[in-house]
Amino acid sequence: MGKHIISVGMVLTMLFSVGHLFAADGVTDTEIKVGMVNAQTGPASGLGIGMKTGAEAVFKDINSKGGIHGRKINLLVDDDGYEPNKTIDVTVNMIEQNKVFSLFGYVGTPTSNAAVPIVKEMKVPLVGLFTGAMSLRQPVVPEIINIRASYDNETEMLVERFIKDIGAKKFAVFYQDDGFGLAVLSGTEKALKKRGMEVVAKGTFQRNTIAVKTGLAAVMAANPDVVIMVGPYTPVSIFTKEAKAAGLKAALATVSFVGTNNLVNAVGNEGNGIVISQVVPFPQNISIPVVKECAAILASHALGEQLGFVNLEGCITAKVFVAGLVKAGKGLTRESMIKAFEGMKNVDLGGMTISMGPDNHQASSNVYLTQIRDGKITEIETIKK
Repeated sequence: MGKHIISVGMVLTMLFSVGHLFAADGVTDTEIKVGMVNAQTGPASGLGIGMKTGAEAVFKDINSKGGIHGRKINLLVDDDGYEPNKTIDVTVNMIEQNKVFSLFGYVGTPTSNAAVPIVKEMKVPLVGLFTGAMSLRQPVVPEIINIRASYDNETEMLVERFIKDIGAKKFAVFYQDDGFGLAVLSGTEKALKKRGMEVVAKGTFQRNTIAVKTGLAAVMAANPDVVIMVGPYTPVSIFTKEAKAAGLKAALATVSFVGTNNLVNAVGNEGNGIVISQVVPFPQNISIPVVKECAAILASHALGEQLGFVNLEGCITAKVFVAGLVKAGKGLTRESMIKAFEGMKNVDLGGMTISMGPDNHQASSNVYLTQIRDGKITEIETIKK
C-alpha cells in the first residue's frame, strides 16, 4: 500500500514537469510573449499600474521600430491584487495557458516570493521585480533577474544620513507584517548593528489594510528620533496623518516601494519632512540621459502620463529587459537571455550604470534621496529637520 502513496509535492512536480515539456516557449518568428503579474487593483494598484505604464511605453516604442530581431513584444498583464495566493494562480496561468516566454515586472515581496518556486520548477525567467528583498537576491536563483537596488542598500543610506545629518540616535520601524516589512526591518537592523545600535520599537499592520493605530501606539511609546515606515502609499499616508495628529515628533522616512507620487498626492502638506529613498534618479532631472529618454518615450506612447518614480522604474526596467533580449541574439531561448544578463558589465543606460554576473543578479545598487517639502517631492543630498 505504501508504495502507491504519492505526495502532493510529487504531483505538483510531475504536473509542472509535464507542462514544461510540452509548453511553447512564447517565441515565434514575429513575437515574444511576456507576462506581467502585479497589483492592478487595490491599495497598491498605483505601483502595478505605474510599472505597467512605464514598461508598456518602452515595448510600444521598440515595436514601432520593428521589434527585437524582427520580433515584437506582446505584453500580457494580469492582476494579483497584491495577494500572494492569487499571484500563484495567475503565474501558473501565464505559463501554462498563455505560454509566455518570460515573466516581468512583478510588484511586492510576498507576491514575488510566492512565484519563485514556480519559476524555478518551470525554468521561466522572472525579470525586473519591484521589490528590494534580499530573499530574491541571495542565494542567486538563476531565473530571477533584479534590476533595482536592494532594501539593504536603501536602509543603509537612510540610517547613515539620519545619523550624520541630524544626529539621530533612536530608530523605530513601523512595518507591514509580511515578507516585505520583515525585509526592510532586517535591512534597518543590519545598518544599525554596524553602528552598535538597534531598533528601539516596532509597530505592525496587516497587508491591504489601514489598521495602523496599534502599530502607531507601539512606536510612540519609545519616543524615537526617526520612524522608518514600511508599506505602500495608502497605509503609510494614514499612519503619517494619525502620527501628526497624535503629536509624534520623530522624523519620518520610507523606502522606494511606497510609491512616491501616490504618497505625495495622498498626504499633501501633512507629509512635509518625510524622507524617501529611491532606486531610480529624480524624474524631473532631465539632465540625466535615461530620464530624458524615458520622459520622451512616455510622451510618445503613454499620452497624458507624467514621468514619476514608479513609471520611470518601469521604463528603466523594460530598457534593461530589452537589452537582454537584444544581447541574447536571434536564436532567443530562456537560457540565452539569462546568460545575456549575466554578461552585462558596466553597461551605461545613460547616466545609470548596471552590471550583473552569474553570482550577482542585481543590476543596480544606486540609491537616491528625496524629501517632501511644501507638499512636493524634492531631490536632496542631505536630510534637514
